[in-house]
Amino acid sequence: MSIKSPYLLFIGDVPDALAAKTAQGVVDWRPERCAGQMRMEGCGADLGIPDMSIEEAVKAGAKTFVVGAVNAGGVLKDTWIPEVVKAIEAGMDVASGLHVRLQEVPEVAAAAEKHGAQLHNLRHSDRTYATGKGTPRKGKRLLAVGTDCSVGKKYSALCIERDMKSAGYNAEFCATGQTGLLIAERGVALDAVVADFISGAAEFITPETDENKWQVVEGQGSLFHPSFSGVTLGLLHGSQPDAFVVCHEPTRTTMRGVPTPLPTIQQVIDATVLMGRLTNPAVRCVGICVNTLALSEDEAKAYLANTGEEHGLPCVDPLRFGAEAIVAEVESQFGK
Repeated sequence: MSIKSPYLLFIGDVPDALAAKTAQGVVDWRPERCAGQMRMEGCGADLGIPDMSIEEAVKAGAKTFVVGAVNAGGVLKDTWIPEVVKAIEAGMDVASGLHVRLQEVPEVAAAAEKHGAQLHNLRHSDRTYATGKGTPRKGKRLLAVGTDCSVGKKYSALCIERDMKSAGYNAEFCATGQTGLLIAERGVALDAVVADFISGAAEFITPETDENKWQVVEGQGSLFHPSFSGVTLGLLHGSQPDAFVVCHEPTRTTMRGVPTPLPTIQQVIDATVLMGRLTNPAVRCVGICVNTLALSEDEAKAYLANTGEEHGLPCVDPLRFGAEAIVAEVESQFGK
Protein backbone atom coordinates (compact mmCIF):
# COMPACT_ATOMS: atom_id res chain seq x y z
CA MET A 1 0.00 0.00 0.00
CA SER A 2 0.96 3.60 -0.44
CA ILE A 3 -1.01 5.64 2.07
CA LYS A 4 0.11 9.22 2.50
CA SER A 5 1.03 10.34 5.99
CA PRO A 6 0.71 12.05 8.42
CA TYR A 7 -2.70 10.70 9.43
CA LEU A 8 -5.67 12.25 11.18
CA LEU A 9 -6.99 9.28 13.16
CA PHE A 10 -10.79 9.38 13.37
CA ILE A 11 -12.38 7.31 16.16
CA GLY A 12 -15.81 8.89 16.13
CA ASP A 13 -17.97 8.15 19.15
CA VAL A 14 -16.69 4.66 19.95
CA PRO A 15 -17.69 3.42 23.43
CA ASP A 16 -14.31 2.20 24.67
CA ALA A 17 -10.61 1.80 23.94
CA LEU A 18 -11.01 -1.63 22.34
CA ALA A 19 -13.31 -0.14 19.71
CA ALA A 20 -10.49 2.27 18.79
CA LYS A 21 -7.82 -0.43 18.60
CA THR A 22 -7.00 0.16 14.94
CA ALA A 23 -6.08 3.78 15.58
CA GLN A 24 -4.37 2.94 18.88
CA GLY A 25 -2.19 0.35 17.20
CA VAL A 26 -0.90 2.92 14.71
CA VAL A 27 -0.20 5.40 17.53
CA ASP A 28 1.69 2.78 19.54
CA TRP A 29 3.80 1.39 16.71
CA ARG A 30 4.05 4.19 14.11
CA PRO A 31 3.64 7.44 16.11
CA GLU A 32 5.68 9.38 13.55
CA ARG A 33 2.82 8.96 11.07
CA CYS A 34 0.15 10.42 13.37
CA ALA A 35 -0.75 14.13 13.30
CA GLY A 36 -3.65 13.90 15.73
CA GLN A 37 -6.96 12.31 16.64
CA MET A 38 -10.52 13.37 15.90
CA ARG A 39 -13.29 12.42 18.32
CA MET A 40 -17.01 13.07 18.39
CA GLU A 41 -19.19 13.85 21.39
CA GLY A 42 -19.58 10.82 23.67
CA CYS A 43 -16.36 9.11 22.55
CA GLY A 44 -15.12 6.72 25.22
CA ALA A 45 -11.55 6.39 23.91
CA ASP A 46 -8.49 8.62 23.92
CA LEU A 47 -5.40 7.83 21.85
CA GLY A 48 -3.22 10.16 23.89
CA ILE A 49 -2.35 12.42 20.97
CA PRO A 50 -3.63 15.96 20.20
CA ASP A 51 -7.30 16.43 19.37
CA MET A 52 -7.72 18.15 16.03
CA SER A 53 -10.51 19.28 13.78
CA ILE A 54 -10.26 18.50 10.08
CA GLU A 55 -9.18 22.07 9.41
CA GLU A 56 -6.50 21.98 12.10
CA ALA A 57 -5.21 18.65 10.82
CA VAL A 58 -4.87 19.94 7.27
CA LYS A 59 -2.93 22.96 8.54
CA ALA A 60 -0.68 20.55 10.45
CA GLY A 61 0.04 18.67 7.22
CA ALA A 62 -2.28 15.65 7.55
CA LYS A 63 -2.68 13.82 4.24
CA THR A 64 -5.01 10.91 5.08
CA PHE A 65 -8.15 10.69 7.19
CA VAL A 66 -7.94 7.22 8.78
CA VAL A 67 -11.15 5.67 10.09
CA GLY A 68 -9.48 3.91 13.01
CA ALA A 69 -12.59 2.60 14.76
CA VAL A 70 -14.09 -0.88 14.68
CA ASN A 71 -17.67 -1.99 15.27
CA ALA A 72 -19.93 -5.00 14.90
CA GLY A 73 -20.47 -5.57 11.20
CA GLY A 74 -17.72 -3.18 10.14
CA VAL A 75 -20.13 -0.48 8.97
CA LEU A 76 -19.54 3.23 8.44
CA LYS A 77 -22.08 4.81 10.78
CA ASP A 78 -24.46 7.35 9.27
CA THR A 79 -23.22 10.00 11.72
CA TRP A 80 -19.62 9.44 10.57
CA ILE A 81 -20.25 9.89 6.85
CA PRO A 82 -20.39 13.73 6.93
CA GLU A 83 -17.00 13.85 8.66
CA VAL A 84 -15.47 11.61 5.99
CA VAL A 85 -16.91 13.84 3.28
CA LYS A 86 -15.58 16.97 5.01
CA ALA A 87 -12.11 15.43 5.15
CA ILE A 88 -12.21 14.73 1.41
CA GLU A 89 -13.43 18.25 0.69
CA ALA A 90 -10.53 19.58 2.77
CA GLY A 91 -8.05 17.75 0.54
CA MET A 92 -7.36 14.50 2.40
CA ASP A 93 -7.42 10.92 1.17
CA VAL A 94 -9.36 8.39 3.28
CA ALA A 95 -8.29 4.99 4.62
CA SER A 96 -10.70 2.68 6.42
CA GLY A 97 -10.32 -0.62 8.23
CA LEU A 98 -14.06 -1.30 8.20
CA HIS A 99 -15.66 -4.10 6.22
CA VAL A 100 -17.75 -1.72 4.11
CA ARG A 101 -15.97 -0.43 1.04
CA LEU A 102 -15.73 3.34 1.01
CA GLN A 103 -16.78 3.39 -2.66
CA GLU A 104 -20.08 1.76 -1.65
CA VAL A 105 -21.08 4.83 0.38
CA PRO A 106 -22.63 7.17 -2.22
CA GLU A 107 -21.74 10.44 -0.48
CA VAL A 108 -18.12 9.36 0.00
CA ALA A 109 -17.76 8.05 -3.55
CA ALA A 110 -19.17 11.26 -5.00
CA ALA A 111 -16.88 13.47 -2.91
CA ALA A 112 -13.82 11.40 -3.81
CA GLU A 113 -14.59 11.62 -7.52
CA LYS A 114 -15.20 15.38 -7.34
CA HIS A 115 -12.03 16.16 -5.38
CA GLY A 116 -9.71 13.45 -6.71
CA ALA A 117 -9.23 11.74 -3.34
CA GLN A 118 -7.79 8.25 -2.96
CA LEU A 119 -9.96 5.78 -1.04
CA HIS A 120 -8.07 2.95 0.69
CA ASN A 121 -10.04 -0.07 1.91
CA LEU A 122 -7.59 -1.82 4.21
CA ARG A 123 -9.64 -4.97 4.53
CA HIS A 124 -10.14 -5.50 0.82
CA SER A 125 -7.54 -6.63 -1.67
CA ASP A 126 -7.65 -6.56 -5.46
CA ARG A 127 -5.62 -9.77 -5.47
CA THR A 128 -7.16 -13.23 -5.75
CA TYR A 129 -5.78 -16.15 -3.75
CA ALA A 130 -5.46 -19.84 -4.43
CA THR A 131 -6.86 -22.38 -2.04
CA GLY A 132 -4.37 -23.56 0.57
CA LYS A 133 -2.27 -26.57 -0.36
CA GLY A 134 -0.50 -27.36 2.90
CA THR A 135 2.76 -28.01 1.04
CA PRO A 136 5.85 -27.66 3.28
CA ARG A 137 7.99 -24.62 2.51
CA LYS A 138 11.30 -23.23 3.72
CA GLY A 139 11.55 -20.71 6.50
CA LYS A 140 10.39 -20.67 10.11
CA ARG A 141 7.13 -19.26 11.37
CA LEU A 142 5.76 -18.20 14.73
CA LEU A 143 2.03 -17.58 15.11
CA ALA A 144 0.19 -15.75 17.89
CA VAL A 145 -3.03 -17.52 18.91
CA GLY A 146 -5.47 -16.49 21.62
CA THR A 147 -7.95 -17.55 24.24
CA ASP A 148 -10.21 -14.82 22.81
CA CYS A 149 -10.34 -11.90 20.38
CA SER A 150 -8.67 -8.61 21.30
CA VAL A 151 -6.27 -10.07 23.86
CA GLY A 152 -3.00 -8.80 22.36
CA LYS A 153 -2.06 -11.14 19.52
CA LYS A 154 -0.90 -8.33 17.24
CA TYR A 155 1.06 -6.54 19.97
CA SER A 156 2.62 -9.83 21.06
CA ALA A 157 3.75 -10.59 17.51
CA LEU A 158 5.19 -7.10 17.10
CA CYS A 159 7.02 -7.30 20.43
CA ILE A 160 8.42 -10.72 19.59
CA GLU A 161 9.58 -9.49 16.17
CA ARG A 162 11.25 -6.49 17.84
CA ASP A 163 13.04 -8.60 20.45
CA MET A 164 14.04 -11.27 17.93
CA LYS A 165 15.66 -8.58 15.80
CA SER A 166 17.44 -7.20 18.87
CA ALA A 167 18.78 -10.69 19.54
CA GLY A 168 20.18 -10.95 16.02
CA TYR A 169 17.42 -12.92 14.31
CA ASN A 170 16.21 -12.29 10.79
CA ALA A 171 12.54 -11.70 11.67
CA GLU A 172 9.58 -10.12 9.92
CA PHE A 173 6.10 -9.22 11.21
CA CYS A 174 3.36 -10.56 8.91
CA ALA A 175 0.10 -8.61 9.11
CA THR A 176 -3.25 -10.37 8.90
CA GLY A 177 -5.61 -7.56 9.95
CA GLN A 178 -6.40 -3.96 9.13
CA THR A 179 -4.32 -2.45 11.95
CA GLY A 180 -1.33 -4.61 11.12
CA LEU A 181 -1.63 -3.47 7.51
CA LEU A 182 -1.38 0.18 8.55
CA ILE A 183 1.68 -0.67 10.65
CA ALA A 184 3.49 -2.96 8.20
CA GLU A 185 2.10 -1.48 4.95
CA ARG A 186 1.76 -4.99 3.55
CA GLY A 187 -0.24 -8.11 4.34
CA VAL A 188 -3.81 -9.37 3.98
CA ALA A 189 -6.86 -8.74 6.16
CA LEU A 190 -7.92 -12.37 6.44
CA ASP A 191 -11.37 -11.72 7.87
CA ALA A 192 -12.39 -10.19 4.52
CA VAL A 193 -11.16 -13.16 2.44
CA VAL A 194 -13.75 -15.62 1.11
CA ALA A 195 -13.71 -18.64 3.43
CA ASP A 196 -12.41 -21.14 0.85
CA PHE A 197 -9.28 -19.03 0.30
CA ILE A 198 -8.28 -18.06 3.86
CA SER A 199 -5.58 -20.71 4.18
CA GLY A 200 -4.30 -19.84 0.69
CA ALA A 201 -4.11 -16.16 1.64
CA ALA A 202 -2.21 -17.14 4.78
CA GLU A 203 0.24 -19.08 2.61
CA PHE A 204 0.62 -15.97 0.43
CA ILE A 205 1.44 -13.82 3.49
CA THR A 206 4.07 -16.31 4.68
CA PRO A 207 5.80 -17.53 1.50
CA GLU A 208 8.85 -19.72 1.27
CA THR A 209 11.86 -17.81 2.50
CA ASP A 210 15.38 -18.30 3.86
CA GLU A 211 15.39 -21.33 6.14
CA ASN A 212 16.79 -19.24 9.01
CA LYS A 213 14.27 -16.39 8.69
CA TRP A 214 11.37 -16.15 11.15
CA GLN A 215 8.02 -14.86 9.93
CA VAL A 216 6.17 -13.67 13.03
CA VAL A 217 2.49 -13.90 12.15
CA GLU A 218 -0.25 -11.73 13.64
CA GLY A 219 -3.05 -13.92 14.98
CA GLN A 220 -6.78 -13.53 14.39
CA GLY A 221 -9.79 -14.53 16.49
CA SER A 222 -9.70 -17.70 18.55
CA LEU A 223 -10.27 -21.37 17.82
CA PHE A 224 -12.84 -21.26 20.64
CA HIS A 225 -14.78 -18.17 19.54
CA PRO A 226 -18.09 -19.16 17.91
CA SER A 227 -18.04 -16.11 15.63
CA PHE A 228 -14.47 -16.10 14.34
CA SER A 229 -12.95 -19.56 14.72
CA GLY A 230 -13.10 -20.19 10.96
CA VAL A 231 -10.61 -17.40 10.26
CA THR A 232 -8.37 -18.64 13.08
CA LEU A 233 -8.27 -22.20 11.76
CA GLY A 234 -7.58 -21.11 8.19
CA LEU A 235 -4.70 -18.94 9.40
CA LEU A 236 -3.30 -21.81 11.47
CA HIS A 237 -3.36 -24.24 8.56
CA GLY A 238 -2.07 -21.74 6.00
CA SER A 239 0.76 -20.24 8.05
CA GLN A 240 2.03 -23.72 9.06
CA PRO A 241 3.69 -22.40 12.24
CA ASP A 242 6.71 -24.15 13.67
CA ALA A 243 6.06 -22.33 16.94
CA PHE A 244 3.17 -20.48 18.54
CA VAL A 245 2.45 -18.37 21.59
CA VAL A 246 -0.87 -18.27 23.41
CA CYS A 247 -2.20 -14.78 24.19
CA HIS A 248 -4.54 -14.26 27.12
CA GLU A 249 -6.35 -11.59 29.13
CA PRO A 250 -6.71 -12.81 32.73
CA THR A 251 -9.79 -10.87 33.87
CA ARG A 252 -12.24 -12.21 31.26
CA THR A 253 -14.66 -15.03 31.92
CA THR A 254 -16.52 -15.04 28.59
CA MET A 255 -15.61 -14.36 24.99
CA ARG A 256 -15.80 -10.77 23.79
CA GLY A 257 -19.27 -10.09 22.41
CA VAL A 258 -20.80 -13.50 23.17
CA PRO A 259 -21.65 -15.45 26.39
CA THR A 260 -19.36 -18.39 25.50
CA PRO A 261 -17.05 -19.25 28.42
CA LEU A 262 -13.36 -18.52 27.94
CA PRO A 263 -11.20 -21.61 27.35
CA THR A 264 -8.19 -22.33 29.49
CA ILE A 265 -4.68 -21.67 28.21
CA GLN A 266 -4.04 -25.41 28.19
CA GLN A 267 -7.13 -26.04 26.08
CA VAL A 268 -5.83 -23.55 23.51
CA ILE A 269 -2.38 -25.16 23.51
CA ASP A 270 -3.85 -28.64 23.04
CA ALA A 271 -6.29 -27.58 20.31
CA THR A 272 -3.64 -25.60 18.41
CA VAL A 273 -1.23 -28.53 18.43
CA LEU A 274 -3.95 -30.99 17.42
CA MET A 275 -5.25 -28.90 14.53
CA GLY A 276 -1.91 -27.39 13.53
CA ARG A 277 -0.39 -30.82 12.95
CA LEU A 278 -2.43 -31.11 9.76
CA THR A 279 0.06 -28.85 7.93
CA ASN A 280 3.02 -28.90 10.33
CA PRO A 281 3.37 -32.09 12.39
CA ALA A 282 6.14 -30.49 14.47
CA VAL A 283 4.16 -27.43 15.65
CA ARG A 284 4.81 -26.57 19.31
CA CYS A 285 4.11 -23.90 21.91
CA VAL A 286 7.03 -21.67 22.94
CA GLY A 287 5.37 -19.35 25.40
CA ILE A 288 2.41 -17.49 26.83
CA CYS A 289 1.75 -13.77 26.39
CA VAL A 290 -0.56 -12.18 28.94
CA ASN A 291 -2.15 -8.75 28.66
CA THR A 292 -1.78 -7.55 32.28
CA LEU A 293 -3.10 -4.04 31.75
CA ALA A 294 -5.83 -4.59 34.35
CA LEU A 295 -3.34 -5.80 36.99
CA SER A 296 -0.93 -3.88 39.20
CA GLU A 297 2.76 -4.51 38.60
CA ASP A 298 3.04 -6.85 41.59
CA GLU A 299 -0.15 -8.69 40.60
CA ALA A 300 1.10 -8.98 37.04
CA LYS A 301 4.48 -10.40 38.01
CA ALA A 302 2.87 -12.94 40.36
CA TYR A 303 0.36 -14.01 37.70
CA LEU A 304 3.05 -14.41 35.06
CA ALA A 305 5.27 -16.43 37.39
CA ASN A 306 2.44 -18.74 38.48
CA THR A 307 1.11 -19.25 34.95
CA GLY A 308 4.56 -19.94 33.57
CA GLU A 309 5.25 -22.50 36.28
CA GLU A 310 1.87 -24.16 35.75
CA HIS A 311 2.53 -24.70 32.04
CA GLY A 312 6.29 -25.11 32.06
CA LEU A 313 6.68 -22.28 29.55
CA PRO A 314 7.96 -18.70 29.60
CA CYS A 315 5.05 -16.42 30.44
CA VAL A 316 5.42 -12.69 29.82
CA ASP A 317 3.54 -9.49 29.21
CA PRO A 318 5.59 -8.63 26.10
CA LEU A 319 4.49 -5.00 25.98
CA ARG A 320 4.98 -4.30 29.68
CA PHE A 321 8.06 -6.41 30.43
CA GLY A 322 9.44 -7.53 27.06
CA ALA A 323 9.44 -10.82 25.15
CA GLU A 324 13.08 -11.79 25.68
CA ALA A 325 12.16 -14.95 27.58
CA ILE A 326 10.14 -16.20 24.61
CA VAL A 327 12.98 -15.38 22.22
CA ALA A 328 15.29 -17.39 24.49
CA GLU A 329 12.85 -20.31 24.35
CA VAL A 330 12.83 -20.12 20.55
CA GLU A 331 16.61 -20.28 20.56
CA SER A 332 16.54 -23.21 23.00
CA GLN A 333 14.13 -25.21 20.85
CA PHE A 334 15.18 -24.17 17.33
CA GLY A 335 18.67 -22.73 17.58
CA LYS A 336 19.67 -19.43 16.05
